[in-house]
Amino acid sequence: MRNQFCIQKGIVATSFFCLFTTLVASAQTAPINADTVKAGQYDMGKMWTFDTPPADYFKKTYGFTPDEKWFEEVRLASLRFADYCSASFVSANGLVMTNHHCARESGTGVARKGEDLNATGFFAKTPAEERRVEGLFVDQLVKLEDITKRVQDAISAAGTDNQAQLQAREKALDELKAEYTQKPGWKGLELQTITFYDGGRYSLYGFKRYTDVRLVFMPELQLGFFGGDPDNFTYPRYALDCSFFRVYDGGKPLKTTHFFKFNPNGIREGEPTFVTGNPGSTERLKTVAELELDRDLRLPQMLTLLRNRSNALQAYNATVKSDSILNEIFNLENSYKASKGQLDGLRDPYLLARKAAFEKQFKADAAKKGLPTDTWDALATDVAKLRQSFNDYAYLAPNPLSLGETATFAMTLGLIAEAASFNPQVMEQARGLIDELPRPKSRALETAYLAAHLTEAQAALSNDDPYVKAALTGPDGKTRTPAEAATYLLTNTQLTKRDVVEKLLGGDAKAITQSTDPLLALGRIGGQRFLVANSLVRDLNTRDQVLRSQLGRALFDTYGTTIPPDATFSLRINDGVVKGYPYNGTQAPIMTTFAGLYDRNYSFRNKAPWNLPARWMNPPAELLKQPMCFISTNDIIGGNSGSPMINKNREAVGLVFDGNMESLPGSFIFVPDLNRAVSVHAGGIVAALRYIYKADRLLLELTGK
Repeated sequence: MRNQFCIQKGIVATSFFCLFTTLVASAQTAPINADTVKAGQYDMGKMWTFDTPPADYFKKTYGFTPDEKWFEEVRLASLRFADYCSASFVSANGLVMTNHHCARESGTGVARKGEDLNATGFFAKTPAEERRVEGLFVDQLVKLEDITKRVQDAISAAGTDNQAQLQAREKALDELKAEYTQKPGWKGLELQTITFYDGGRYSLYGFKRYTDVRLVFMPELQLGFFGGDPDNFTYPRYALDCSFFRVYDGGKPLKTTHFFKFNPNGIREGEPTFVTGNPGSTERLKTVAELELDRDLRLPQMLTLLRNRSNALQAYNATVKSDSILNEIFNLENSYKASKGQLDGLRDPYLLARKAAFEKQFKADAAKKGLPTDTWDALATDVAKLRQSFNDYAYLAPNPLSLGETATFAMTLGLIAEAASFNPQVMEQARGLIDELPRPKSRALETAYLAAHLTEAQAALSNDDPYVKAALTGPDGKTRTPAEAATYLLTNTQLTKRDVVEKLLGGDAKAITQSTDPLLALGRIGGQRFLVANSLVRDLNTRDQVLRSQLGRALFDTYGTTIPPDATFSLRINDGVVKGYPYNGTQAPIMTTFAGLYDRNYSFRNKAPWNLPARWMNPPAELLKQPMCFISTNDIIGGNSGSPMINKNREAVGLVFDGNMESLPGSFIFVPDLNRAVSVHAGGIVAALRYIYKADRLLLELTGK
């Protein structure tokens, strides 16, 4: 049935619609024959580097030839926004465009007494009203240098010991940074070493850092994050996820010739689009064995953790109503949805078969070049060992997000006591913990976190596990629920009292090992086991860093720059086209309009998170027909938030802020059939500024009108 439908509708066989239909009808569908599946041309993505810009590829694919000047101007107009987002210059006067969700913390941070910028938004009607954001910076990449040979020579000279190789690599990178700090043209720049292909290539980047950054415009939270988490990673989409800042230099707006002119009419179906930004992290070079570990253990554990902690925070925030807690919830929900999409992709037998097909072809091509092919087997051996240690490493780690602050402190003390049995000097190093006593937000939240942890440990480790037994067995010998155990442990612990902790850390480890504090007793059991697991995982990770570097070097030696490296939060340029896709039994339009925003608002009867601020409630008729968001086949990932979407003329036609649900497996494979980047339309930004915010000063700067 699935194959017939796909053929009749002309849907490409690799489309997610067909794949999801397969999963639904799995009981009636023959299993995929992995031997017949082939890797896609762009499975490893399109995140090209500016070190080796893909001019010939662009010419062949899109019929235009960008020269060195084109790539240089694009690079200099692109920015890194703090250490978590992307941005760009969009005027000659230092105007910077990025997402609302990138600017949310910075924007609300400049609110004055009595202001609620989440509710009202912000617009500086005059230059004097632009507000400086303390601590915010943007980085412009101005220098690039290939340092591969120096680093790889140092690694080779270190011999075969894994730790020695890694130390030699770090030493070489540090020496290069120190050396280039004194070189003409590099002085005064922020220097960063960039690793490509997991060590197959290395570069040194020099950034011009601007630290006087001022808020110019930010919409209300309800527009910047319209639809909230339910609409996150979906399309069609209706969010005005944009903000504007300005860079000042010497107390005056920066004068720059490197910027993207605004084009509010530059979107047409089939039109080539280019995204410049800093994609955070992808894992497309991972082996099938590593991906199976993620599928079976790592991601399921992460999803359970994120869901339970988000639920606890939402219950807590219902009573305190804190913006900072709300941001924590947003981040957890965003991470949950992203991780869920990755897991769904890894559970798709077709996508994993495609990864296996690429791995098989890669091995064959590497062998033809005389390169070693035993790296995959070595990584598979390590993965098998990691599986055996996963539960102790994941569930007994001293992590406040998992255990809460107080239980994490107890687990840390347990670790210290165990480590001190091998090295007594550990106790001296641990004395500083006296000044780091747990200061939880609330006892209720601590209890909820610890109860969630015990529930998760019970499910993963079993009821017969010594740690679980110790946690859930009460003083009367009866079994308690995780919630009851959490309440008892936190009620009866003394680890939040300074005098108690001073005694525990004041001498040797005996005070810790002999303490009868119930939470510390549990922390000793968990800490001891985590220390063993962590030691094994640390050694395996050290070895695997070297193995992945060998794999990355083999990838580059085999395919060169025809395959781009994984994302590393370094500046990239990727390409795509404006294109719709089939979804939910119909067709997704290439763009949405403000009319759709109001339809969604009315359909949900103005309830959160689809409610609108008062100023948006009676729109002029002309606004309704204006474009709002659009989609393209560009290859993006977290970190690309705030990236400009440009055309061949280096004009800003949009602002990337999300991907669709089908893009979420992009962490390990890029499948462009239904993968879509979602952007705010430049015309939509202009329309909102004109019809709603009456932001004439900003409109004139962006459009000249």
